[in-house]
Amino acid sequence: MKFLSIFLLFFFLEGSPQWGSDFDKAKIEAIQNHKFIVISFSGSDWCGPCIKLKREVLDTPEFLAFATKNLALVRADFPRLKKNQLEKKQTALNEALAEKYNHEGKFPLTVLIGADGKVLKEWDGYPAGITTGSFMQEIQTIINAQK
Repeated sequence: MKFLSIFLLFFFLEGSPQWGSDFDKAKIEAIQNHKFIVISFSGSDWCGPCIKLKREVLDTPEFLAFATKNLALVRADFPRLKKNQLEKKQTALNEALAEKYNHEGKFPLTVLIGADGKVLKEWDGYPAGITTGSFMQEIQTIINAQK
């Protein structure tokens, strides 16, 4: 039974978007598929609230399934440990993204952006009482208002 559950989870997620690291690619996907972009600024190896938000909301099967139809996902990670350092090119891309959308250096910071690059909503930190369902509903409300 456990094997079947794992198989179904992988099958379910196969069509779901994965978090990417290329904002330009996400922007193209958003334009072509009439989606919005979510950027997650995180410190994957030092920021407790970032790790919790990723685990409890952003990487859940429910959120990834919702994102399939509505979102292009970008994770801008800023690890501190030497063993987790990103390639210099990726670090430069993340820094440029932070310069534009996270100039105060907040972690975690989640930003919803239209395909045109306009910021529609920011979530600073790990919002109190947030659940996957409430987060998806908030995004859906913003998407509906843009139509």
